[in-house]
Amino acid sequence: MKKKVLATLLSVAMVSSVLAGCGSSDSSSTGDAAAETTDDAATDDAAAEESTDEAAAEEEEIPTSTFGDPNGTHLEMWTFVELHGQHYGNMVELWNEQNPDRTIEITCTTYPYSDMHTKLLTSLTAGTGAPDICDVEIGQYPNVVAGLDTWLVPLDDYAAPYMDTMVQARMDVYAGSDGHYYGAPYHVGAFVMYYNVAAMSEAMGLTQDEVIAKIDSVVTWDDYAALGQEYVDAIATEGKYWTSVDTGGVDWQWIAMAEYGEDWTGGFDGTANVQLDSVKTMLTMEQDWLNTGLAEVSPDGHVDLEAGFQNILDHNIVSFPKAMWYMSRFTNYMPEESGNWYIAKCPVFEEGQICSVGVGGTGTVVTQQSANQELAAEFLCWAKMSEEGEQLIWDNLGFDVCNTALWNDDAFAHDDSNQYNQFFINYPYDVLYEIKDDIGTIYTVAISPTINEQMCNVTLNDILENGMDVDEALQAAQDVVDLEQ
Repeated sequence: MKKKVLATLLSVAMVSSVLAGCGSSDSSSTGDAAAETTDDAATDDAAAEESTDEAAAEEEEIPTSTFGDPNGTHLEMWTFVELHGQHYGNMVELWNEQNPDRTIEITCTTYPYSDMHTKLLTSLTAGTGAPDICDVEIGQYPNVVAGLDTWLVPLDDYAAPYMDTMVQARMDVYAGSDGHYYGAPYHVGAFVMYYNVAAMSEAMGLTQDEVIAKIDSVVTWDDYAALGQEYVDAIATEGKYWTSVDTGGVDWQWIAMAEYGEDWTGGFDGTANVQLDSVKTMLTMEQDWLNTGLAEVSPDGHVDLEAGFQNILDHNIVSFPKAMWYMSRFTNYMPEESGNWYIAKCPVFEEGQICSVGVGGTGTVVTQQSANQELAAEFLCWAKMSEEGEQLIWDNLGFDVCNTALWNDDAFAHDDSNQYNQFFINYPYDVLYEIKDDIGTIYTVAISPTINEQMCNVTLNDILENGMDVDEALQAAQDVVDLEQ
């Protein structure tokens, strides 16, 4: 165990860099570094540099904020997204109002992504220096949960009051190999389709309602491609495509695996296998779309970078699949597209398959080093799973919350003052409620960084950019993965 932990500590920065290349600013299926900084509708731009000595050496200023009752129980919380800390600040004030006999003061410190995860692993390994509560990005979760309950507090008992209405697939992502839950999620990250109804309507000579009716009739990927061909034929303009496929992220492969009920990681106890039917089928389909002009390769590798945003703004593509947290990309980076876009469930390969998967995320943990484990765990689960906490997560962070009790609550889901309800043609939670029983799980485990690095740096480029045979490319990828397991 110690040898593995030391190796992990030495490679955290390298792994986060690799994953950032694979999923970049989305939390994609890769659980990358930049993922939660932008996935959580925030950019970690708080670190400032200042001169501290006569040589004008520069050092980072670490943002730290303290909230709550100075006379209450003090908790330390680390994060890598400052808005997360603000969420806990809001929740601790509400907690203190509701629990005047158990008040809390919480200090939230925002570190750069790699620094925080390295610092946490070092503290856990040393047995000293860890905070009470800490955010853990999903790509780093396998490293942190490696210590199971010698490092982390199982949250089962504290999550129990909310479990009847929590999305099971999202909770499972933050389970350990012993079956206990060690992380509390911020969002589902449910995979959906985004359609530019305005651009489709103009090109195809149809009303908005007629376009939406066509979208709603899409069930399978064959239906999706047929509608895409109708659009491409209608617009008949060079550089305009139905969709784009990714070489810098594996979201398309994740939705395929979820629909087939497969997982290339093998889970906690299985053997990793990237040569799955689902993966082959999706890559073959994507390759066909490129060859027929239905799709292009996403600029810079995927839609969740500046080039991707511009490509959408230029209407070079008018549909693509992404997690629901991508809604914040529209409001933050493409506000002029307000009123143009419609959200729908993903197509499937065969009728009856599930049509979504939870993508990306951050699980917040309580460490065994906390002197107030029970209070920290109870507060954490309440802050992230209760209806009060989920309301603030939706309003302030813009996430598709995990407590399904709110999904069909008109006051919550149809609040017309909410910026996301205002931006899109339809209500996002209407789509989420429709697919609530069809959200699959792909696990992020120790082999995940190897798979993601190989797929994003080599395999997807070989297949989608260079036209390499799918079976041949996946065999080469499997050879690399086998060396690491």
